[in-house]
Amino acid sequence: MNLPHRVSGDGRAAQAFRPLRSLSLIATAVLLLAGCGAGQSSPSAAGPSPASGSVAGFPVTVTDCGVTTTYQEPPRRAVSLNQHATEIMLALGLEKSMVGTAYLDDSILPEYKTAYDGVKVLAEEYPSYESLLSAEPDFVYGGFASAFDEKEGRGRDAFAKAGVNTYLNIEGCTEGPVTTARVDEEVRAIGRIFGVSDRAERRIAAMHEVLDGVKAKIDLVEPVKVFVYDSGDKTAFTAGGAGIGNEMIKLAGGTNVFADLDKAFGDVSFEQVAERAPDAIVIYDYGDESVEQKKAFLLASPALKDVPAIRNRRFAVLPLSSTVLGVRVPAGVRSLAQQLHPDRFA
Repeated sequence: MNLPHRVSGDGRAAQAFRPLRSLSLIATAVLLLAGCGAGQSSPSAAGPSPASGSVAGFPVTVTDCGVTTTYQEPPRRAVSLNQHATEIMLALGLEKSMVGTAYLDDSILPEYKTAYDGVKVLAEEYPSYESLLSAEPDFVYGGFASAFDEKEGRGRDAFAKAGVNTYLNIEGCTEGPVTTARVDEEVRAIGRIFGVSDRAERRIAAMHEVLDGVKAKIDLVEPVKVFVYDSGDKTAFTAGGAGIGNEMIKLAGGTNVFADLDKAFGDVSFEQVAERAPDAIVIYDYGDESVEQKKAFLLASPALKDVPAIRNRRFAVLPLSSTVLGVRVPAGVRSLAQQLHPDRFA
């Protein structure tokens, strides 16, 4: 039951597109000429043009996943793909700079619901390249590498040729362990791109306040051996040691029994799970299969019958959107710590 958005791909689309920025510059010139004819000036409501070089704090140069982009001004017509990208945008109060969004794994966080409802949903999952361009974006922010699937025509090169800047969540290309420092880096980068670094720093401080609170609660606790069950019946799709999920388990007072798997997610056999004898199983909640169905499958598995977590029916649950690199990470750590160590939160 692995979702397609976990898999990256390559391909290229060559449809030409004239970005809205060119149109806005023409419109601004027309307005200024009209104002001069009337004997008074009328500055553009949109603010300084990229050519003016007068936007405070700009230009800004950002490198992500091997792509370096220089922004002469903050994006004004952004599209976000995948929930964690969308919620980072909304957490920074950037909804007025968004012309579209797509691909939620579950409900948007309540505190962002009003802002989210004001942004056009382009597609339930990924929009086509053509429909995405019809929103006339100047910036596309992808949460998973598959947001820029070249085989589907959404490669970053295709957007660049169309004059559209792109940014990919750094978990999609980071090698080695992903820590909360990477969460900070992601939020800080989006803050710089949109000229709201002050908001980004406030958000980062608030996230660390939550993490510090969890750390104080579970100080010196005995770590719980944890197996993550994402999906799968022939094999188990689980969290390895190279994603934010592994870091979340550590911060919540656990030890990932597959931390030696050198990737964010991977398949393991149920016999391997049994050999590593986890004390608790963390179920990632998403998709068509419910948590209860996943529990029932695991409890009925002959290979797992002697696993301590199965014998003791010890499960914890996290929504998928809390287990990827985004603003939900601190609350996800707190939720997992409460489930693994309820006595520390009584």
